[in-house]
Amino acid sequence: MEVGQVLAVRAGTPYLPWRDPCEATRMLRYALHRQGFTHTYQSNGNGMSVLSVSTDLTVWCRNGSFVWHEDDFLITHPSDDPDGATRLIMRHHRTPERPDDDGLSPETPCE
Repeated sequence: MEVGQVLAVRAGTPYLPWRDPCEATRMLRYALHRQGFTHTYQSNGNGMSVLSVSTDLTVWCRNGSFVWHEDDFLITHPSDDPDGATRLIMRHHRTPERPDDDGLSPETPCE
């Protein structure tokens, strides 16, 4: 998609943020932030979004799902339920990392 190009959307179509990986990941990021995971890093592009939660946890969002690894298992969860994904993440990663405050904002713009 070129800069300035607008997607056609039928009138009356509700905006569903989880259909946009960037927005769904941002919602997950905020849910995790409320649980103490305050040093997360988000990257967006090519129809997907990646959220680095800790040194041993990275969550991908693509095609309507959050995906991450826990031990030897691949976990998937619908991207329309960031709070549910947060609960699953908290079950395995109970304590957020607490690196030194780097002064970075939790805001990540969608491109």
